Amino acid sequence: MAHVLIAEARFYADLNDQLLAGTRAALDAAGHTHETVTVPGALELPAAIALAVESGDYDAYVAIGVVIRGETYHFEIVAGESARGLLALTMDGIAIGNGIITVENRAQAEARADPARKDKGGEAAKAALALLDLQQKFRG
Repeated sequence: MAHVLIAEARFYADLNDQLLAGTRAALDAAGHTHETVTVPGALELPAAIALAVESGDYDAYVAIGVVIRGETYHFEIVAGESARGLLALTMDGIAIGNGIITVENRAQAEARADPARKDKGGEAAKAALALLDLQQKFRG
């Protein structure tokens, strides 16, 4: 049984509630325990996970949040840099499922966050667990 940290960016709380429900359901179905920490936005997710890794308390991580394109360049920075930060951590051998939804509009976010539709939170949890399995296989 793995202990998983869910790091969530609460900027769009209602959408994140759906992502969180899907994430938790997937982890519960797989028989793993989990805790949740909250950060203000997607840019803080890689830092939160990096800090948690230092504790040694978790076997895998799931990052969830929603980034919706606005009228400024900020979307590209948040979407790209949050993904880059998570990728850097995974390249260091940390099992992370990236459930940060980056979309053009709220309707796309609603479809992807909803556990009964695209369930991106559940998919991110499954990705983290798949990477954890690979980590255990290769590290023995």
